[in-house]
Amino acid sequence: MAGRRGFAAVAWLRERTLGARGGQDKRSFSFLRHAPDALAICAEDWLEHLRTRNYAEETLTGRLFGLKSFMLWAEARDVTRACEVTRPILETYQRFLARHEPATGRRLAWSTQRERIGMLRDWFRWLTRQNVILHNPASELELPRTEKRLPVAALTPGEVARLFAVPDVADPLGLRDRAMLEVLYATGLRRSELCRLECPDVNTERGTVTVRQGKGNKDRVVPLGPRAALWVERYVRQVRGRLLIDTRTPALFLTGYGGPFNPDVFSRMVSEWMARAGLEKRGSCHLLRHTCATHMLEGGADIRFIQQLLGHEKLETTAIYTEVTIRQLLEVHARCHPSGKLLEARPVPEASA
Repeated sequence: MAGRRGFAAVAWLRERTLGARGGQDKRSFSFLRHAPDALAICAEDWLEHLRTRNYAEETLTGRLFGLKSFMLWAEARDVTRACEVTRPILETYQRFLARHEPATGRRLAWSTQRERIGMLRDWFRWLTRQNVILHNPASELELPRTEKRLPVAALTPGEVARLFAVPDVADPLGLRDRAMLEVLYATGLRRSELCRLECPDVNTERGTVTVRQGKGNKDRVVPLGPRAALWVERYVRQVRGRLLIDTRTPALFLTGYGGPFNPDVFSRMVSEWMARAGLEKRGSCHLLRHTCATHMLEGGADIRFIQQLLGHEKLETTAIYTEVTIRQLLEVHARCHPSGKLLEARPVPEASA
């Protein structure tokens, strides 16, 4: 594919992949199902119970990943039935999580460990209520203490401009990428919400974006802003029709294969753009969401409006941005603290001979 870049490379790949979606396939797992209380059967029943209670698919996907991780660990130790799981076994698994180092070489975050252990407590509590097991072996497990960590510092306006300058808007794919970045920064959407946007959800005339079934299966309407609206209109007018393969595809932003974006793939794209822009801050899509909230707060927006924009259920979740934003504190410090102002230089008395 030497010599082919951008949209020309996409057209070349389309002819040779015959609908393949590289990197999109899910790894399949198989577990023993030799008894009614087999862990695999219990996991499926619990997930189906959560689905009937209207849990979001993203939540179920996260629970499924955590269950598979535990069942792989347990099966390697010949523990395949719910009745075989004891408190010492779960405590051993908890110690394994504390020492575990994934392929990244970094240990699991304390928040991830809390999530994994809390999920097991919920799972075994449900199995106990369903009389699958006689008692809950996870009832006495202690969760790790929560950490109070500030998120990565938001991008400055100059860094945002450098990031936006990376996509080549002369190329159709670069124009699409620039439009996606503009929407992400203007609205503070989550990456999954951006990838799920459909054409009717974006009203450029009114300057609004309708987020359907966001986190917690909640809908909300957020402002788009005139600059992002112009980029979206340009993308729809010049690019989307060229990427579209099936006219029934409702997604607004399309990949080179003509389908909607996978959020993980889009995150890797944003990370690559940040590296090309020379930005060394950690994060990708969520960093732009964080930057949107921080810039609005520094511009004088009320925190409750930011809460509605980000779709946070609790105000405490949004309040973390008040701790990150230090511009107002710097202004108060410069105005009120004696060392905050430069004093007039005074002659230093000479030492007496």
